[in-house]
Amino acid sequence: MIGRISGRVDFRGEDHVLIDVRGVGYIVYCSERTLATLPGPGEAASLFTDLVVREDLLQLFGFPTLLEKEWHRLLMSVQGVGAKASLAVLGTLGAEGVSRAITLGDWNAVKAAKGIGPKTAQRIVNELKDKAPAVMAQGVALAQSAGAPALEAETVIEAPAAPAAEPAAPPSSVSAQADALSALANLGYAPGDAAAAVARAAQEAPEAGAPDLIRAALRALAPKG
Repeated sequence: MIGRISGRVDFRGEDHVLIDVRGVGYIVYCSERTLATLPGPGEAASLFTDLVVREDLLQLFGFPTLLEKEWHRLLMSVQGVGAKASLAVLGTLGAEGVSRAITLGDWNAVKAAKGIGPKTAQRIVNELKDKAPAVMAQGVALAQSAGAPALEAETVIEAPAAPAAEPAAPPSSVSAQADALSALANLGYAPGDAAAAVARAAQEAPEAGAPDLIRAALRALAPKG
């Protein structure tokens, strides 16, 4: 399994990038959002990758962070969602936006992705809503491991003559949301309720730190009446 590729950008297409690694060019398919963050030809780049293997096809899909790669894997587990559909969702919402939309049951946000119809969007939300809290809680650990050379037994391909650019770190709010989720879990709140409250708080105040998110979430979770 190829878990990450580091090398020099040779070419950028509409839906992929060609990265030269020790004289071998790897075609890596990416979302529009990811492609927009990559440097121009001749410059160093690094992407976490997921290899899709079929009888007559091998394709690499690239992601700037491990968090986004994890969401890609979960999206791919939904019936009717292939790799390109997953990239469309991630390209429209980003990893954090996917977390928020699924946690809040906002299938309309998912439907905004190109090629995703209402039935597929609802299926994504329904099948992944119970997994979203765990992914959000893993945000801090994934961010910390973003600079690691590999995940478990995954293969890393690197070009020593071209120092790899560090993958873009997830937005700071990802860490804040993960910290808030951890605090609410320690207080005994159910993961689903806590995740929904934190997601709403983050949606209303995107730049809020963990303490503010915790306070807002606690207000939302407080018994009414």
